[in-house]
Amino acid sequence: MAKDKTVYVCSDCGQESAKWIGKCPSCGHWNTFKELKISADTGQMAARSAAYTMRTAKGKDGNRPLFLHEISAKNEPRIDMNDAELNRVLGGGLVPGSIVLLGGEPGIGKSTLTLQTILRLPEQKILYVSGEESAGQLKMRAGRIEHPDNDNCMILCETSLESIFNSIKETVPDIVVIDSIQTISTENVDSSPGSIAQVRECASALLRFAKSSGTPVILIGHINKEGSLAGPKILEHIVDTVIQFEGDQHYMYRILRSIKNRFGSTSELGIYEMRQDGLRQVNNPSELLLTEDHDGLSGVAISSAIEGVRPFLVETQALVSSAAYGTPQRSATGFDQRRLNMLLAVLEKRVGFKLMQKDVFLNIAGGLRVTDPAMDLSVIAAVLSSNVDTAIETGWCMAGEVGLSGEVRPINRIEQRIAEAEKLGFSHMIVPKYNMQGLDKGKYGIELVPVRKVEEALRALFG
Repeated sequence: MAKDKTVYVCSDCGQESAKWIGKCPSCGHWNTFKELKISADTGQMAARSAAYTMRTAKGKDGNRPLFLHEISAKNEPRIDMNDAELNRVLGGGLVPGSIVLLGGEPGIGKSTLTLQTILRLPEQKILYVSGEESAGQLKMRAGRIEHPDNDNCMILCETSLESIFNSIKETVPDIVVIDSIQTISTENVDSSPGSIAQVRECASALLRFAKSSGTPVILIGHINKEGSLAGPKILEHIVDTVIQFEGDQHYMYRILRSIKNRFGSTSELGIYEMRQDGLRQVNNPSELLLTEDHDGLSGVAISSAIEGVRPFLVETQALVSSAAYGTPQRSATGFDQRRLNMLLAVLEKRVGFKLMQKDVFLNIAGGLRVTDPAMDLSVIAAVLSSNVDTAIETGWCMAGEVGLSGEVRPINRIEQRIAEAEKLGFSHMIVPKYNMQGLDKGKYGIELVPVRKVEEALRALFG
């Protein structure tokens, strides 16, 4: 018989070691190595037994080696989740045999999103395993979100991994939901639920089951104090897709963001509105990210950004004030602070505005985190507007990347950005001059202002 093995695993990055180490050689953190005992059989037999039952019930044979020319290049059929925002983040739907990890802070709405989504799939047989709530609590939540009648959704309140696989063998579901992975434990690991050993081994067993049976598994996970998924970092390497549910509990909007996706893009995001009857999809995020009225307010600039395939307009807010202390503060919310420092250096070196002794605070309205380089021009415009205390006229928006020499560099998909600004009623838009090549200005009802340098853009805005 195979013997049990003892290893040490870093709780931050998942690095393994045969002996205890004070400092992790991978992430550099101290005192993060925890002892992990791996049993010779950690849920493997239960997972294989359940997978064999699923394959037999669905008429699938065992795996065999295939030559490359024998493999079909067609895209695998995806399961439509009847949710346009979730389908977009997943890359077009749920892939059979995949394992998806949904993370978020406590109370953000992970269970509500999952429950209302699976209740809209009457054609799929779903097993919802809850290790945190009772069946009565789930029934009350289902009644609160006004779900359609779904007789194919089964609820199981269980925390034992072996019992879960036995229920899977009996019910043969099409989709399995685990809420949450931190509450599930296997009898072959001597540690409490939620520990590194339990989370790792339970996720590995569920992965073997999903891949061998072709049944998609959705895992729900928690967020720790640092804002990352609780449990070892290797949990993110095990699963196929990691999506994170973000937002402030005090506000009604939530953002679903893809962090890792083997079947689609990681730049997609979905936006929801939290209501009394569940989560509502926000089809036009531009109206969410723009405040109702900012006429006459300095430090506000509108930019046309793109995340994934979706264009939307983002409001950039800046505040520049005299430094109260010796070292000026630089703070950015929703924007890369290192890029903000670079843009401030460009303003000082290339344009001539002295900001060395000024505090600069930047905020992207709506709680969004934007990585599009086309935001550079609006950041510079908002900072300068607040510095001179002069508001940008209503009806102006912009898009452009700023280089270190002060030039406005071209951006991609300019036509979609222009169409989105025109749809929301903007009258003027500043764009890079290079993007005007081959662009038909006559088909747009918005005046395009091409610029080549930052000074030209500032001159167009402030005269």
